[in-house]
Amino acid sequence: MTTPDHQAPAPDPSAPEYQDRIYRSPAGIAAGVLLLAVVLWLGIDALVVGHGRTPWLALAGMILVIPLIVAFTLRPAVYASEERLRIRNPFRVIVLPWGSLSALRSGYSNEAVATGGTRYQLWALPVSLRARNKAARQQSRSQGQDSRGAAGGSPTAAPAGPVRARTDQTMDELRELARRHQKSERAQGEPSVRWAYEVLGPAAAGAVLLVILVALG
Repeated sequence: MTTPDHQAPAPDPSAPEYQDRIYRSPAGIAAGVLLLAVVLWLGIDALVVGHGRTPWLALAGMILVIPLIVAFTLRPAVYASEERLRIRNPFRVIVLPWGSLSALRSGYSNEAVATGGTRYQLWALPVSLRARNKAARQQSRSQGQDSRGAAGGSPTAAPAGPVRARTDQTMDELRELARRHQKSERAQGEPSVRWAYEVLGPAAAGAVLLVILVALG
């Protein structure tokens, strides 16, 4: 007597086939954590030992400043999947299906350009001219070492490819994803933009409270 084989469960069609790649700025995150620590330290100290209107001013200031710090340092991120590029900037979330993306440009800032010509800055991928110059120097040194090796000097290991700054490498990865998936049926659609009211709301409330406290004298 045989027992029936256990069949593997059928794949869930709703499950994502490709996990998003997430790109963020380590320097921005570190700066945000440091700024939050300073603001919380000063604000809590004012709340505890302050007199008169000082605790209220400190509270209003924290309600205003903390969302802005989070928005510009911890919040920015770029998510890339098989279907779309999602850009989380300080005050907006932009979703660009690969089919609606015209170009990814790198200059003094990194930008995604929609087919209609609208440009969206990638806050999570800031351009560092210092990093670019450092990469260029490394590339120049590598080429010089290769030339000396070819002329009979000591052999050196050749780099696998051109030396690039980290954010430039990330932009190259995004361009490759766009090239690979741009014609896919699942990657078609119109760009969408949503305002980050979860950031704008608290910041506006803190600003209003601070104005009222200052006006009351």
